[in-house]
Amino acid sequence: MRYLTLYLFSIVFLFHSNSVFSEPANSEAEKPEPVTLNWVGCGISKKSYMNQLAQAYTKLSGVKINIQGGGSTRGIRNVADQTADFGGSCRYYLPGNKLEKGIGFEPVAWDALAIIVHPNNPVDNLTTLQIKKIYSGKLTNWKQVGGPNKPIKLFTRKSKISGVGYSIRLLIFSDIEKEFASTKTFKSSGPLEKAIQSDEDAIAITGVSSARLRKVKILSLNDKQPDYKSIKSGNYVLYRPLYITYNVKSSRIQEIKDFIRFTHSRKGRNIMKKNNVVPYLDALPLVMIQSRQSLDSQRESKHNLTY
Repeated sequence: MRYLTLYLFSIVFLFHSNSVFSEPANSEAEKPEPVTLNWVGCGISKKSYMNQLAQAYTKLSGVKINIQGGGSTRGIRNVADQTADFGGSCRYYLPGNKLEKGIGFEPVAWDALAIIVHPNNPVDNLTTLQIKKIYSGKLTNWKQVGGPNKPIKLFTRKSKISGVGYSIRLLIFSDIEKEFASTKTFKSSGPLEKAIQSDEDAIAITGVSSARLRKVKILSLNDKQPDYKSIKSGNYVLYRPLYITYNVKSSRIQEIKDFIRFTHSRKGRNIMKKNNVVPYLDALPLVMIQSRQSLDSQRESKHNLTY
């Protein structure tokens, strides 16, 4: 139901954006006084779209955007308590969590979870079932999946509610409390990705947008690579929305809305495409596909979220 709600909201937002969310006016008389907006959030959102869009938007509007990372949880909670103007998240809010209450989530892009290993690892493809077994501790040797006779080292994010950690639990297990058979845990995606670069026996999952910037090998999942075409079509199954988070009570809400308008504009979407990011409005059918996949997965889960 969550994905269906987001889909309906996006349709309403799309119609509204056609009339209101146009690109910022070029007229000097209509430009507001230059301001600086403080953005915090997940590193994957930062690398996949925010850095490039912020630079283009500053050039167009004069509005400066101070970008910091810190993870999806910070991108939600710092916006909630207004210590940041707006943020980025690769997960939705946690139902019932008071620290994440009252925040707006604007989906702006589609990202995929990428399975990464060291470049020297001979394994090229894994199935969803094999990933489940690796994360559950039922597959522990690379020989079991066509690799060398060496133990599998599973690197994961420490927090269950990090953007990546939460998404793995939701998309693969439909169990947000799932415990992983981790060899080593990391506080953020950056150190985790760097660790994969230097350990031939390790495996991890991260956002594909940040994985592309590392010297790692991105494995196929069910014989599909997480490229632009397979993500947009839904053929690569581990995809999720990236959100801009905002607080309607913010004194900068109008400037934040202007940036969201730019993000959804043709120019904003073209910037995303040049960076191999799928704009959210270019692949709205994924919402319904993911909703069906989520319901099917939950029917088989002992810790389902709906049934």
